[in-house]
Amino acid sequence: MADQFRVEQDSMGQMRVPADAYYAAQTARAVENFPISNLRFNRRFIAAVGLIKWAAAQVNGELHLLDDHLRLLIQQAAQEVVDGKLDSQFVVDVFQTGSGTSTNMNANEVIAGRANEIASGQRGGKEPVHPNDHVNMQQSSNDVIPTAMHVAAALAIKDALSPALEHLAAALQCKADKYDSIVKIGRTHLQDATPIRLGQEIGGWAHQAKLGAVRCMKAIHALRELPLGGTAVGTGINSHPQFAAKAIAIIAQKTGIEFVEAVNHFESQAAKDAVVEVSGLLKTIALSLAKLANDIRFLASGPRCGIGEISIPATQPGSSIMPGKVNPVMSEMVLQVAAQVIGNDATVSFAAALGSNFELNVMMPVIAFNLLQSIDLLAQAARIFADRCVAGLEANVQRCQELVEQSLAMCTSLAPLIGYDKAADIAKESIKTGKTIRQVALERKLLSEADLNKALDPMRMTQPQADQVARAIS
Repeated sequence: MADQFRVEQDSMGQMRVPADAYYAAQTARAVENFPISNLRFNRRFIAAVGLIKWAAAQVNGELHLLDDHLRLLIQQAAQEVVDGKLDSQFVVDVFQTGSGTSTNMNANEVIAGRANEIASGQRGGKEPVHPNDHVNMQQSSNDVIPTAMHVAAALAIKDALSPALEHLAAALQCKADKYDSIVKIGRTHLQDATPIRLGQEIGGWAHQAKLGAVRCMKAIHALRELPLGGTAVGTGINSHPQFAAKAIAIIAQKTGIEFVEAVNHFESQAAKDAVVEVSGLLKTIALSLAKLANDIRFLASGPRCGIGEISIPATQPGSSIMPGKVNPVMSEMVLQVAAQVIGNDATVSFAAALGSNFELNVMMPVIAFNLLQSIDLLAQAARIFADRCVAGLEANVQRCQELVEQSLAMCTSLAPLIGYDKAADIAKESIKTGKTIRQVALERKLLSEADLNKALDPMRMTQPQADQVARAIS
């Protein structure tokens, strides 16, 4: 058993560490202290930390604070972190020290341990690369962790969420164009309203998705300012005046995002307003997806006894007891994702309010975890919903026509011609007798059959009609 462990030391004393681990004593101590959830930071966050360490080593070399031999060792190991080769070594629970110091030290120790293996064949330790003195040079957990949060979130939005929303918008717009000639009944207050083209309704959903992509750009802009360089409390103690700008320029170049140094390091480290703003934008996107997913499942309800104006793909059996039942599972998936994102936003908001004390927020790990989870969930949900539901959406033309003809809201187009009160009286008789608006109006002979058919033309009712307005005024 002794061969399975080695002894590492930090400022508090010795710790046993698994022999094959790249990390050292501080990480092992954090694992021992925080056996809370088995939740870990995701791939993007780990990669962002690796990128920060790579950029810091580069700048420390340029400023002649780190010799080229150590710089290259650190950068080689940090690049492996960026590439995901060392993900198994990031073992600290999300629920940990509020500054994320345990995760920052996890990264410092892993990079140092791997660099030392490259240099000497001996995994771990502090020679020739020291986790604090070299890997963490000119940095603090208090500026590295919020910087990683911003970088990881901005990249996830840019590379995953925004393209997924654009993909969904395109899929919906394709259906909107295809079905723009089909007239169906509109609904307000869950009651019949005037006719609308199916293409118009789907086009509204498409625009919601497009606006989601616009909100993604707003979110990335909100994340552009990086706290790196503020070190412990925002003053930049132990940091060269040029360090932050140079390191952030490298991060910007490597990510393709125009990151800049925080205008005010005290604001960027003490508060999490930018992240709260982004979380709110993600919640808005979630609610947009929930709206269109809910509309789709209701319009596809049935297949015999519901609205049934559209049909959606059957993706799996819907019941363990009812043979042949198929459920709108893709819409239900989106609704659950929206619920989770709303909950995540509440967590981010609470953590930003309660954890932002004086010069530091001390709930950053849970903020970062929930923010990144929301982005990932929305990106996956939008893309899968587009491919497995929207792509197979079909119009039920006959059902649309039937419901339009039966609707009491058809009398709306008669009001400018015969007056509101007479139109309302026709609607009441239609309810009482079960006859359609067209049948009652014909029987009353308030208009010629030609004028009536023109007024009750469903397609004509889906767009403004100047002649009816002019007639009503006269």
